[in-house]
Amino acid sequence: MFSQFKIRFVVSFSLLLVTLLSVQAVVSAPPIPNPVLILTGTEPVPKDGKPFIKYHYDVFNKDQFPAEMFAPAPDLPPCGKNTKSSRTWIDIFDSRGKRLYGFCAIGKPADLNQLWFELEATEVPPSFVYIEMTDRQTNTKYKSNLAETTN
Repeated sequence: MFSQFKIRFVVSFSLLLVTLLSVQAVVSAPPIPNPVLILTGTEPVPKDGKPFIKYHYDVFNKDQFPAEMFAPAPDLPPCGKNTKSSRTWIDIFDSRGKRLYGFCAIGKPADLNQLWFELEATEVPPSFVYIEMTDRQTNTKYKSNLAETTN
């Protein structure tokens, strides 16, 4: 009789453990990765009568970021006059940490293929750049790899 109790206890405990682990797996979201930045190209563009070079980038793993990160966030501080700027802002930096450009209204992860910055054509570009994605709701920064500025 004692052995039947042990068997029932072990079976019940095992079922409870499996249930708890499967519920935990459903509730837990996968961790958010750091962005993987890649250069997609450059193009000459005129600006204010001067020649500039526009450097285009994509976040290779953009599909791994939840859409909520880019939802409008009117309850957070605005970006200039944009009171519906996104929850996550993206800044582009040179390898020494100098900010080159920023985006505060990326609307969805797929739009991470439209990142860019410009420099005058006579300016020597930095060898590498990176981005920081700042989730303003969670106060979390996601820093990318260093990406080249030449093909």
